[in-house]
Amino acid sequence: MKAIQSALIWAAEVGLILLWLPLLAVVRLFDRDPAHYTTGRLFRLLGNAMTRVNPLWRVHIEGAFPDDPRLPYVVVSNHQSNADIPVVCRLPWEMKWVAKAELFKLPVAGWMMRLAGDIPVNRNDRASRTRVLTTAKQVLKHRCSVMFFPEGTRSRDGRVRRFQTGAFRLAIEAGVPILPLAIDGTRDALPKNGWKFGNAIDAYLKVLPPIPTDGLNPSDADELAAQVRDRIISQIADWRGTSTADVDALSASADEPSSTLSSGVEETAKTPQRG
Repeated sequence: MKAIQSALIWAAEVGLILLWLPLLAVVRLFDRDPAHYTTGRLFRLLGNAMTRVNPLWRVHIEGAFPDDPRLPYVVVSNHQSNADIPVVCRLPWEMKWVAKAELFKLPVAGWMMRLAGDIPVNRNDRASRTRVLTTAKQVLKHRCSVMFFPEGTRSRDGRVRRFQTGAFRLAIEAGVPILPLAIDGTRDALPKNGWKFGNAIDAYLKVLPPIPTDGLNPSDADELAAQVRDRIISQIADWRGTSTADVDALSASADEPSSTLSSGVEETAKTPQRG
């Protein structure tokens, strides 16, 4: 039964992708917005649809959405799983994703990311990281938000890792607010070491109140990152009914290396324990 159900889910996902690619290409041809907002929004609707055709994914969205979808934010979220991406696509506004450059080389998925105007970064190349900030500033000027996973990679144990500061410096320099997202429950959303889906999961996503950057300067990026990270950790701890120390990876290891720019699109975290 699991095999049949998983095969049907994968067939539906592949069918959606094959349908979306030519549609996305046609829309991009006529999308004259400098941020290619309509094209990007259509691409996010693919992620939205992928969560809805999977009966094993129950997605719960909380929090207040921005009143104006064209009011730009630097959006940041903790990162547990590749399933975070389609789950975040359930949010009803467009934002360009900063993602590792390798993903843009993938057939179909990479083509769609380029059509949508997402931003590639090579984390091992300083020049690439600089270009990301320059490109992201232009996107923000065109009244479109930019999305980062500031941990830089997926959490392997469900705790929130150190936040890199690139997204926060960007927000300060561009003079736009930070919009934090907290996500939990996606660890087991995708099959591991195989193609069969496991048990049903409840994925939780909450839009937290925006944090203004007025009056800050780039030297405040570390403090801003810590403030945002604390808010996300508190929300996840509340969902799980546990202490913030149990969610904070740095409470167990203060020696985790950090770098300067966030990127990535990857996996993991414990399913939240809710009463």
